[in-house]
Amino acid sequence: MQQIQKVAIFAKMNDPRCQGIASDLIKWLEERNRLPLVEPNLARLIGHSALESEEDIRDQAELVVVLGGDGTLISVARLFSGLSVPILGVNLGSLGFLTEITVEELYPRLELCLQSAPRVSARMMLMVTLFREGKAKEIYNVLNDVVFNKGALARIVDLETRINKQILTTYKADGLIVATPTGSTGYSMSAGGPIIHPQMSCIVITPICPHTLTNRPIVVTDESIISVTIASSFDEKVYLTLDGQVGIELQEGDSVEVRKALNKTSLVMSRSRDYFELLRTKLKWGER
Repeated sequence: MQQIQKVAIFAKMNDPRCQGIASDLIKWLEERNRLPLVEPNLARLIGHSALESEEDIRDQAELVVVLGGDGTLISVARLFSGLSVPILGVNLGSLGFLTEITVEELYPRLELCLQSAPRVSARMMLMVTLFREGKAKEIYNVLNDVVFNKGALARIVDLETRINKQILTTYKADGLIVATPTGSTGYSMSAGGPIIHPQMSCIVITPICPHTLTNRPIVVTDESIISVTIASSFDEKVYLTLDGQVGIELQEGDSVEVRKALNKTSLVMSRSRDYFELLRTKLKWGER
């Protein structure tokens, strides 16, 4: 099996700890005759001479190391969408749901990755298509969730929701979340949605503060095509937010189609802990 030679490095730019860790990581890789591909802004910040573009890094990388939290990893996952490049997420603080490798575990885990094929968890993504006046306007891939939410005024919005062209309901609510199993522990969980094991093949739909109290989260198969139309906004602005990082203002009559993406995100997993340990740690289960 061919060993990994080119390792991309991305980092949370506003965390000063990342600079020192990234510099040490570059030196560590070069000592092992590996080529570090450093994200351009990070390279400028730490004075690294090689300045590849993000596109070049995307085309060349055989492994990606992300220094930061889950948000940083999610943005990198979208950049590498469509590729099967493993992503090793290193959390600089408390463990994340996605960045579950600690700084202390970085080099032993990376050494194993360089020597053999890393153990990965293939995570489902969603393909999101925005239709305006019947025409596809934008297409995105997301790892966590798709959120429809209203603006500042305390008014509900009407979100006509169909699954495989069959009407589910028109949610009268503050908003709606469509999440992957990976994203089920994010905004969806905060809104009362279920925790879904990341290896499950399904999509969860969670209303945000529904006007009808009998509206509850629903889990559908990953073969479902979910269509949400802005039926009425009462002159209130409605936004589409992708992975909590990309925002688009919607218009009345806009329709958004959500389905399973063809590609997945490959996350390098810790060998020292399992998913249930991660849940117990992050959610503090069993603590008094």
